[in-house]
Amino acid sequence: MLSTLRNAWRVDEIRKKLLFTMFMVLLYRLGNAVTVPYVDTAMMSEYFKSLSNTILAWFNTMSGSALERASLFALSIQPYINASIIIQLLTIAIPALERLQKEGGEDGKKKIEKITRYSTVAIAILQGYGYYVLIANNGMLDPTATGFWPPLIIVATFVAGSALLMWMGEQITEFGIGNGISIILFVSIVARFPTQVGSMIRDFISDPGNWWIYVLILIGALAIIVLIVIVTNSERRIPVQYSKRVVGRKMYGGQSTHLPMKVNMSGVLPIIFAQSIASVPATIVVFVPRWSDSWAMDHIFNTTTLPYAFLYFLLILFFSYFYSTVQFNPIEIANNLRKNGGFIPGFRAGKPTSEFIQKVLTKITLFGAMYLAIIAITPILISHFSETAANSGISLGGTSIIIVVSVALETITQLESQLLMRHYKGFLE
Repeated sequence: MLSTLRNAWRVDEIRKKLLFTMFMVLLYRLGNAVTVPYVDTAMMSEYFKSLSNTILAWFNTMSGSALERASLFALSIQPYINASIIIQLLTIAIPALERLQKEGGEDGKKKIEKITRYSTVAIAILQGYGYYVLIANNGMLDPTATGFWPPLIIVATFVAGSALLMWMGEQITEFGIGNGISIILFVSIVARFPTQVGSMIRDFISDPGNWWIYVLILIGALAIIVLIVIVTNSERRIPVQYSKRVVGRKMYGGQSTHLPMKVNMSGVLPIIFAQSIASVPATIVVFVPRWSDSWAMDHIFNTTTLPYAFLYFLLILFFSYFYSTVQFNPIEIANNLRKNGGFIPGFRAGKPTSEFIQKVLTKITLFGAMYLAIIAITPILISHFSETAANSGISLGGTSIIIVVSVALETITQLESQLLMRHYKGFLE
């Protein structure tokens, strides 16, 4: 990884992309320090300390602690993620959107992106108002915040921050390195690591009798990182043989190759989307004062409970299959192989080939989905059966590690591909 970064820094064009990405990340972190007016941030911070294993704690983690500070980027990228989920589901359900995505080309892609942006703003308005209600109902507003303008300014600031963050993510994707939204999410989680590590060290010093739990947490984190790296780089290779054909005086084909299929084809997206969907009911409950101390909050939507772990598990499985279906079409792959004179040994071209590819896709998707789900819910189960682990917020740690490691590997892979492209370009010139 370090050698890749060093080699990338030596290439002028990639260095500019890295500097642009770093500049955007710096702006994002500065925006996290700009607080929304009329909010008592000290009371907000104390309030979030009592929510170590709730949905709001997850939102706070995804925002890089911006939510507990009521800063400009308090909504983080959650509105954009939710809007992306809704639009992609509607793309399958609504034929017009499906045609726009598959047949619209570049213009169709831009129209879908435009719809996603408008949906993001609409969801940000709803979430911004919800956070205002939460702040007001818990007495965290400044005493001078009376009348019509304070709530309007607070909600408008939240919405503007979310829209600005969406724009920054798009700029990083276009002019920087990697997926901008993923990088912003990566930075948000990493920014909280020093605080979380420091909190665990203080807890260990105050109560060293449970030292074995902290050792298990450290070993488990390292094991998860190793497993993520192994599975992310793993792939199922289906052998493909191309028949020989003569065109004019030249002979083409005859070579053997393979069709690579990633074990974890959808990456970290099922985790992010599953967490967003699982948080919707809890978000509604939190923003309704009379339900805040309800049975549902204590037994279902608390991130250390077994019902929440089960719901989280099912959602990860669903989104893993959903994304593998969207990204990989066996019928299209089989048709492309037949058009180019390729075939899988032992299977006739056409329907038998597509059925075999679909069978392989189903198996590896199940393995990848189970891998993501087990890693995500294991810390939740540990927190459920261990009070010390629950107090340390470990139930949110497993998901954070998956996101951080996966985004880091994805970014390094993109850097390596750009380095390889520049290498061959220089060689040909």
